[in-house]
Amino acid sequence: MEYVTLGKSGLRISRMGFGGIPIQRIDAQGTKKLIHSLLDKGINYIDTARAYTVSEEYLGEALEGIREHFVLASKTMARTKEAMAKDIDTSLQMLRTDYIDLYQVHNPTLEQLDIVTGPNGALEALMEARAAGKIGHIGLTAHSTAVFEKALTLPWVETIMFPYNIVERQAEDLISQCAKQNVGFIAMKPLAGGAIEDASLALRYVCSNPAVTVVIPGMYDLSEIDENLAAVSDSSPLSKEELSRMEEIRSQLGNNFCRRCNYCAPCTVGISIPNVFLFQGYLDRYGLSDWARDRYNSLEVKAGACIECGACEPRCPYQLPIREMLKDAARKFGE
Repeated sequence: MEYVTLGKSGLRISRMGFGGIPIQRIDAQGTKKLIHSLLDKGINYIDTARAYTVSEEYLGEALEGIREHFVLASKTMARTKEAMAKDIDTSLQMLRTDYIDLYQVHNPTLEQLDIVTGPNGALEALMEARAAGKIGHIGLTAHSTAVFEKALTLPWVETIMFPYNIVERQAEDLISQCAKQNVGFIAMKPLAGGAIEDASLALRYVCSNPAVTVVIPGMYDLSEIDENLAAVSDSSPLSKEELSRMEEIRSQLGNNFCRRCNYCAPCTVGISIPNVFLFQGYLDRYGLSDWARDRYNSLEVKAGACIECGACEPRCPYQLPIREMLKDAARKFGE
């Protein structure tokens, strides 16, 4: 197993970590088997979140007696000091631990980031929790390149998590900047939420970028650990055949795949277009129907509210048929 330093945090972690979203598809015993397999294979980085329903709870049970062997990361969408402090304590309780190595601000917008860093914002609670030893380091996750770029200007941000895969390459320059600034870069969605079926090729591509500190594929089956680990451990250069295959994948997904760059915003009626497609991806590809519908239902404005004005489509750098895609999402989610 290759081990790397997670940026300025100084944490030593395996190059491949464990993404904790898909364990919502299994049970506590299945999670325990997964975590013990990770331990056996030297994979020591685990990512979860308050928003991942039972993920923290299952992981907490699985980590009993072996917690010290792992670097544990969680995150929350809390934006205020009070809400952040509450969520940190809840995460500690669910994970059955007295410290969390990395706690992250989960996917804020630029406007929400102002709340996080303002008076009585979430950052105050994070700083206090770090001083109290409840958390070790502070990071941020994003789906917007604008938020990614802003995060690189914030001295308290030790790590940044962002989607990066064969199709979603819009942040490559920012990922390189992470390496220059010693900010740990955590590559999420290496398989584009399951849209890329060739996991081995997808992971080899992500890990071929030296600016990527750690990649965190979601896993819920023991066989996936071995398959993914073999791909990450293969440091040979990508072959001509592999490069050709990647171009095929880009071609296949390029015309109907949302990269969540947010250039389509603002929507005339307030639909969060990238989030609609993000949750639809979980519905279609992850098989997390209940979780995807719950996330979708949290949106203030649903896809069915689209008035088909078309203002979003000229802004999309990938020429997506957004209006038709929103209709499809509305049909699948029922509103």
